[in-house]
Amino acid sequence: MLSATQIEDYHRDGYLLVPAVFNPAEVAELREELDWIFAAWADHNAAWQGPWREVYMDEAQRQQAVLVAINDLHLHSARWQQAAAHPRLTAALAALLGPDVELHHTTLHAKPPQVGSPFPLHQDNAFFAHQTPAYADAILHLDDAPEEAGCLRFVPGSHRLGPLAHIREGGAPHLPTDQYRLADTAPVPARAGDVVLFNLWTIHGSDLNHTPHWRRAVRLGYRDPANLQLDGHALGRLGWMVRGRRQKNATTAALAR
Repeated sequence: MLSATQIEDYHRDGYLLVPAVFNPAEVAELREELDWIFAAWADHNAAWQGPWREVYMDEAQRQQAVLVAINDLHLHSARWQQAAAHPRLTAALAALLGPDVELHHTTLHAKPPQVGSPFPLHQDNAFFAHQTPAYADAILHLDDAPEEAGCLRFVPGSHRLGPLAHIREGGAPHLPTDQYRLADTAPVPARAGDVVLFNLWTIHGSDLNHTPHWRRAVRLGYRDPANLQLDGHALGRLGWMVRGRRQKNATTAALAR
């Protein structure tokens, strides 16, 4: 699924755009299933709060910014469970993490037209800390995400800094806005069906959605099952093996009890 050059790029930069992992028919099916999840389970007032908003948005934008979110789509929908184990996706992950790949979580991040909320720069390790960097997030795009729609933006090579201290007061964890600026990041525009893979320690964020279209994306988190979780979302929860086997050692045996 990934070439030697792509694998090298991922380990150098901490992220990688993989085009057309899901074909148009698959994307259409997932959008249809997402419509049901929106109606039944989604949190329509999930925008991050905190003082960083004064840096990213003016007053009018802060009043209007909206984010729709839901955790663990695969626990609510068989179709999304199948998507999480898609052979093309899991083959790419195995090339980066090793032969054994465990699904840790899935999360919808949907930015509505014109008012879709930005994300301040952060590392996902601040939300679900792990012992090693053998963890990759996969952002599956259900809509085109050009720069003006608030596409993902990264600080290339920042995963090599390791886990960083985040500001946690007044809202979701984020990095200091005077040290980590969105203007200094590299944008990664994507098309529907594309997947962006990135390391747990890679600094990233996104801007407002300024377009008249939704920017819906689902984050699927994967890890080497031997990578011990230290804190955060789904701590102590056994994940679903999407490729290979859960090799037995002290860490995995304790979780499997």
